[in-house]
Amino acid sequence: MPSYYLAATLARLADEMVAFTLVLLVLERTDSPALAGLTGAAYALPAVVTGPLLGAWLDRTPYRRSALALNQAVLGVVMLSLLGVVGHSAHWVTPVLAAVAGATLPMVSGGFTSMLPSLVPQERLARANSLEAASFGAATIAGPATAATISAVFSVETAVLVIALAATLSIVAITRLPTLPRAVTDGEPFMASVIGGLTHLARTPRLRASTVTTTLLLGAMGILLITLPLHMKSLGMPTSAAGYLWTALEVGSVTTALLLGRLQTRWRPEYVVMVSVAAYGLAMLTWPLAGSFAVLLLLAVVAGLLQGPTMPAMFAARQQYSPESLQGRVSTTAASLRVGTAALGQAAGGLLVPVIGTHKALLVVAVGLVAAAVLGRVAGVQTREPVLSRG
Repeated sequence: MPSYYLAATLARLADEMVAFTLVLLVLERTDSPALAGLTGAAYALPAVVTGPLLGAWLDRTPYRRSALALNQAVLGVVMLSLLGVVGHSAHWVTPVLAAVAGATLPMVSGGFTSMLPSLVPQERLARANSLEAASFGAATIAGPATAATISAVFSVETAVLVIALAATLSIVAITRLPTLPRAVTDGEPFMASVIGGLTHLARTPRLRASTVTTTLLLGAMGILLITLPLHMKSLGMPTSAAGYLWTALEVGSVTTALLLGRLQTRWRPEYVVMVSVAAYGLAMLTWPLAGSFAVLLLLAVVAGLLQGPTMPAMFAARQQYSPESLQGRVSTTAASLRVGTAALGQAAGGLLVPVIGTHKALLVVAVGLVAAAVLGRVAGVQTREPVLSRG
């Protein structure tokens, strides 16, 4: 498991640096919020299509390590290429390159997690889910903070180089992962396998409730990704300071994820997801009132503490309500929906924020989070399906 968490965290660190660094790079070189939003969307949106396909393939192949390593190699090459094209070529080139890197993005967000039921005994899954959430959180803490610090002290171009380095190191760590047997061995046709994962997500109400809530959560975070750098001007801070707000959010999130990760063993995980996301949104309603960066930083920590149980409970919902043969498909398909919605959120933020201003945009994000929890509850109204065991 140490090898697993090292490989997963390094890959996620590179990924978490990308979204924030792309926004800074495009804003610095083009001063275009719309292009920044479009580039972020282009990086994430292909995952909506590729996620279900990659998940079905992961369940059928023993070459998971190679696929994860290839994803990181593509990311490194694309980031280096962006250094040469952003601001120096036609605007359409930047989002196209970002889309190439994002095509295999579900590998990082869902490909690793889908391995856990095969690596960890059932009785240790709750603890493994908490550590998995901490892996995501650690990457999310270090990613924006690293990008912000390097951009402020050196340059945003240096931050791009660090992403390429982190991607390279993750490839080295991935080579130390164990080879896992394929989950699907019954000769099921590939497209039937793809449809099976989608159908399971759509027809399992408890899993659907968790998936709808966390998917809409990422849409709101996409808007926030564009809003925060632009909001820094109203507080007398550089745009790169927004990275520290993302760090503050994740510090709070990781704290409660580790301390309260076993909540899913006491309450149904989809309920934990919905309550924590709603609380996150209510806490964020206070953000437009912050008159200084220090106050906003404190409010971000509080919001993160409330949101922390979301991710372990999300993993638990996928594991409890899906058989092991569907873990790859469910994880990457759900991840692709989240990433794709985040992409739409970024694109919407790039168009919305310049029109309504950052204070109103923060309120839109907060209300969107509460709405995500409500819609998740509506999606999970039918709850008579049995809980599926592993295997």
